[in-house]
Order: sequence, then structure tokens, then C-alpha cells
Amino acid sequence: MSELKEEERFIVELLQKAEGNKMNYKEIQTACENEFEGVRLILKNLKTKGFVSYEGIIPGFQSEIELVKAILE
Repeated sequence: MSELKEEERFIVELLQKAEGNKMNYKEIQTACENEFEGVRLILKNLKTKGFVSYEGIIPGFQSEIELVKAILE
């Protein structure tokens, strides 16, 4: 899927595997820490593209991130 960058795709796939397609921001940050930086900005971009949902403009440490648009293989 060309509309997603590699890091965005990583997070979407991570959420697709999560129970209920939801994860806490801290869990996502931990899963991505050895892969890349800038998780908040990537999540903000994914929200703009309609892939994830969370409260506010930028997710905080207690934010619950929900996948709203999955990647179809």
C-alpha cells in the first residue's frame, strides 16, 4: 500500500494484531523503540489519514490508540 510509509505500516500492522485493535500509547512506543523514533508524529499522520483514532491532536502517554482502518492484503 503506497499511501503508508514503512513506519506507519508497522504501527497499523501492530494494531491489527492487538486485542480489539487497540493499544495504549506506551505499548506502541515500547514496540517501536528499536525500530524507529517519532511515534507521536507518525500516529498524528495516521490519524490525519483516517487509520487510527485517539483523543486530542497528539497522543499522550495515557492515550488509547484504536485502529479504524485496516490494511487489506
